[in-house]
Amino acid sequence: MTAYILRRLLHMIPTLILISMVSFVVIQAPPGDMLTSRLAELAEQGELGSESAMQQIEALRERYGLNDPIYVQYFRWIGKIVFEGDFGQSFTYEMDVMQLLGERLGLTLTLTMTTLVFTWLVAIPIGIYSATKPYSIGDYGFTFIGFFGLATPNFLLALVIMFLQIALFEAESVGGLLSPEYIGAEWTWGKVGDLLAHIWVPVVVIGTGATASVIRIMRGNLMDVLGQQHIQTGRAKGLKETTVIMKYGVRIAINPLVSRLGLELPNLLSGAVVTGIVLGLPTAGPIFLTALTSQDMFLAGAFLLLSATFLLVGNLLADILLAWLDPRIRYE
Repeated sequence: MTAYILRRLLHMIPTLILISMVSFVVIQAPPGDMLTSRLAELAEQGELGSESAMQQIEALRERYGLNDPIYVQYFRWIGKIVFEGDFGQSFTYEMDVMQLLGERLGLTLTLTMTTLVFTWLVAIPIGIYSATKPYSIGDYGFTFIGFFGLATPNFLLALVIMFLQIALFEAESVGGLLSPEYIGAEWTWGKVGDLLAHIWVPVVVIGTGATASVIRIMRGNLMDVLGQQHIQTGRAKGLKETTVIMKYGVRIAINPLVSRLGLELPNLLSGAVVTGIVLGLPTAGPIFLTALTSQDMFLAGAFLLLSATFLLVGNLLADILLAWLDPRIRYE
């Protein structure tokens, strides 16, 4: 197992390099560059042709190295990240990228992991119930809810919840993860409690589709396992039905779900980004969208690189968890 983990960690290096290269090129693929929006602003103000404006633009090009070929820009950017831990300066927000992403990326990951926990806590018991009582009224009800959840886009569900908050509960404001008095304040237990009071809306929005998917998979897996020979043997020995189901059924049926964590994490993270944009959350979603539209390569590239690192580590932890749950699995 140790050798496997070391190999996986080494494999992450070329994977991250490839992701950084593709991200850097794709972000700059549209016509123009980071200064395009600045030029548009000057044109609206009628200052585009002035000497001072052009000197300002040229100074910014020199500052950010935009006159260099794209491969030179890439190696300069990735070199500062590797050797100095410097992700660069955001052109749009005119501040350090890590300072800008710091709390927002933390809230994005918190939202993603909270949604993952919510998904499993809700979906696993429902999947077990549906598998042990197939074709019952409850099973049909959960099946309907599952298909509804799979068919509903995140952004549409977010808009519906926002409308219900205003129409039914007469909420003065919707969206956000914190009350106005806690925005920008230091983290205290009061701020944590306020976050937990607000986080349920985006968690429900992001987790609905994933919960529905896990319910269907858990139901199908457990129904297959309950028909196997070792389950019949356990029942013939007089073991309690709960013991047979939970110890010898669920433990095997849950393995494919653990292996699917590698697929769930990117879906949940992308869902957190989209939901953050729709609900106006103080997560990385809104500033990532701004970075893409303004071709802010340092900000967008840093977000993609850090997200890829999180997903690769998550995949590795899922494989380790799977080996711990099922001793038959060994990575050589």
